Amino acid sequence: MRGGEVEVEGRTARVERTGARRFRTVRFAMGGKEYQAIEQNAEKPSRWGQLAREGHRVVQFRDVISGKYVAVAVDEKVTEYGARE
Repeated sequence: MRGGEVEVEGRTARVERTGARRFRTVRFAMGGKEYQAIEQNAEKPSRWGQLAREGHRVVQFRDVISGKYVAVAVDEKVTEYGARE
């Protein structure tokens, strides 16, 4: 998520900043569902927070309707939660 816009499936979505911490976030539609991509908080004690502290680009993906986190991207490699490799 660099700059002010991203393109997903041929559509442009605007990157915004969240509340006080100013994390980048973007809402987009893909495959008939709406998602929100959220920049990882490096201060969180999770493994994702640890990776962010180490300088990796970590983005969480949330299903807007259910509120559930469905995937994570680390340095642009996406892993779906619950997906078997």
